[in-house]
Amino acid sequence: MSSTLAFKKTYNSMPKVTSFTPGRVNLIGEHIDYNGGIVLPVALEKGIFISLTPRSDNSIRIFSDQFDEVIELSINNIATSKWSDYALGSIVYANKAGFLNGGADIAITSTLPIGAGLSSSSALIVGILKLAASLSKKTVDNISIAILAKRVENEFIGMPCGIMDQMAISCTDPGKAIALDTKNLSFEVISLPKSYHIAIIHSGEYRLNTDGNYKKRKEECDIIKEIIGHNDICNMSDNEFILLKNTSTDLYQRALHCVSEHQRALKAIKAIKDDNIPKLGLLMTESHASMRDDFKMSLTNIDNLVNDAIHLGAVGARLTGGGFGGCIVACVLKKNLKTWRQKLLSLHPKAFSVI
Repeated sequence: MSSTLAFKKTYNSMPKVTSFTPGRVNLIGEHIDYNGGIVLPVALEKGIFISLTPRSDNSIRIFSDQFDEVIELSINNIATSKWSDYALGSIVYANKAGFLNGGADIAITSTLPIGAGLSSSSALIVGILKLAASLSKKTVDNISIAILAKRVENEFIGMPCGIMDQMAISCTDPGKAIALDTKNLSFEVISLPKSYHIAIIHSGEYRLNTDGNYKKRKEECDIIKEIIGHNDICNMSDNEFILLKNTSTDLYQRALHCVSEHQRALKAIKAIKDDNIPKLGLLMTESHASMRDDFKMSLTNIDNLVNDAIHLGAVGARLTGGGFGGCIVACVLKKNLKTWRQKLLSLHPKAFSVI
């Protein structure tokens, strides 16, 4: 069902505005968007459909087809660790930005699985903010929307994420990659290789943004920043590495991932531009090993899924997203995709194909 039809069925009226906002998958550059790194996410063809009508009072009504319920809230409510927090926070911050003056009726339909690491939550926030901005007379660029969306996640939700998801979703068209420097938000849009498919396979292991694991890794990185005296973990000096190694093995490993992942992202961008896709695949696989061994954000079932994906013919594969569940991303020759996918899913009954 489209969000327009869902809106009409739920509220017995047509919405004022409707839009589609893509999800994203990260090819490489995990957990470094809040540590000064370069990242390479891709906006997806799948995403979130949102229909919205502003209200003159403070009431907010939110319908989602994935939960098949209507949540009724007020603009004065706070986050309560429910799925509706992301829509609520978006409306609250749309008011702060002067896009709206009151609540809203919202209907949401999605082609993205929840807890997959494909940024369904960020897509929802960016989508609502863009719709709200379109209703105002303010001129708002995509980068400003991304920054505001990050504030919703950081300040309202309490998720200490970086800026990668919001920038990829707000500033990139579906099917395109964005090489993003998270220190200054400069970016380059890059076309993906035509003969290869970026396959996304859900592991069947679900994660929640509120489960605390992501926050713990962010807190570890914050400790590293305090020890080395600056925020750019991805460009640490050799002396700073020695200092960390003498302080904590765990922190040293987290920093090692950040530095090496930043370098892999730079090499991956060059590999795509050079049409050297086997090199890209090797870097993706090395990235997974770093996430597994140094950042410790993978699970055994996901490791096995990555290994089998490569064994069956992917040039590279890795966990994608915040970790501790969700999807893997793999680079596969298009001509081999159907057979590769069938064999992989037959080995992993809990897993399923997303794209």
